[in-house]
Amino acid sequence: MKSKSSIIMGVMAGIFMFSTLSINNAYATEQGQQRRQARDVRQDTRQDSRHDKRECVVNDSKSNSDCRQDKRQSKQDGREEARDIKY
Repeated sequence: MKSKSSIIMGVMAGIFMFSTLSINNAYATEQGQQRRQARDVRQDTRQDSRHDKRECVVNDSKSNSDCRQDKRQSKQDGREEARDIKY
């Protein structure tokens, strides 16, 4: 028959392991949400930059090269914003 102290130690170990797993799951969930938000920002940025480039080309306000550079810069800004969300 087990002594009271060994039973208590077993229960304490179980509680410790459960709490550790719960903390890890909460952290993983938070990371998942951050990744999802960052992905959404990048996707929105891509779509917006495509639209802006089309508008730029159609309006003939700049050269094609300048429109391309604007698109690249807006995508880079979106990537930086996504990094800020993730990290």
